[in-house]
Amino acid sequence: MNAAKKGLGRGLSALFGDIEQKSKSGQVQTNKISIADLERNKYQPRTIFDEDKLAELSSSIKENGVIQPIAVRPNKYEPGKFEIVAGERRWLAAQKAGLNEVPVVVLDIDDQKSLEIAIVENVQRQDLNIIEEARGYQRLIKEFGYGHEKISKFMSKSRSHVSNTLRLLSLPEDIIGLMEEGKLTAGQARPLIGMPNASEVAENIVKKKVAAREVESLVKRKKGGKGTKKIEDPNVLFARNEIESKLGLNVEIVNKKNNSGKIIIKYKSLDQFELISKKLRK
Repeated sequence: MNAAKKGLGRGLSALFGDIEQKSKSGQVQTNKISIADLERNKYQPRTIFDEDKLAELSSSIKENGVIQPIAVRPNKYEPGKFEIVAGERRWLAAQKAGLNEVPVVVLDIDDQKSLEIAIVENVQRQDLNIIEEARGYQRLIKEFGYGHEKISKFMSKSRSHVSNTLRLLSLPEDIIGLMEEGKLTAGQARPLIGMPNASEVAENIVKKKVAAREVESLVKRKKGGKGTKKIEDPNVLFARNEIESKLGLNVEIVNKKNNSGKIIIKYKSLDQFELISKKLRK
C-alpha cells in the first residue's frame, strides 16, 4: 500500500516510503549540491519564517553542518537546477551560515506529491500559521481535486478541523492579515465569520486582548437578537462584555446617536441586588 493511501499525517517517513532502506542499499544516494542550484518549492504553503528561529538554526549549522538532507526534485524547465520539496528552512539557514553546498536527496515526484509533502512537513512541525495551512488545503482542492474528507484522511485531521480552517479564508483580508501576523488566533477570529462589522470587532479584540472564549460569548449574544437588529458599536459590545464579566450579571447598554444613553444591570434575586448596591456604593 502506498503512502498516499495510508494517509500521510502519520509522518514524512510514510510519504518517502522506504527511502532510508534504499539509501542503505545504494538505490538512493545523498548528494552535495550548490546552494545556488536550489530554488524554493512553488507549492510551499509557508510564507512567513521566524527570523529568530532561523538565526538559531543558522548558528547550529555553522557548528554542526546540515545534518538532515534537504529533499529536492529536478527542475524540469532548467536542467542542473533543483526545486526544494522539504527543507526550505534548512536551505535559508545554510545561506545565512555561509555554506556553499548542502546535502540533498533527489526525489522523482510530481507536482501533487510536492505540495503534499510541503503541507505535511510544515503542519506536523507546527511551522505553518493557520492561514498558510488553510491556503495549502485550498490548493489541494482547486489544483488537485481533493475534497474535505480526502484532506482529512490525508492529514490525519478531523473533517471539522479541515472545514473550519478553510472557512477562515472567507474572512476580510485585514483579519486574515492579523492572523498571519500572529496578532489574532483562529479561536478569536472564527466567531467573526459572517459578521457585517467583523473588521471593527477584530481590531478591538487585538487592542483589548480579548480571549477566544469571551469573543464567542460576545458574538453569540450579538447574533441572538430577533429580526434585523441594528449593528452595535464594537466598543459598546466590548464594554458590556467587560462589565458582565466583572459583575457576573446580565447588562444592557443603550447608546444613542448623540452618545447619550443608559446602562441597565439586570438582577434576579435580592442577593444579586445587594451585590450590585455594594459595588455601586464603593
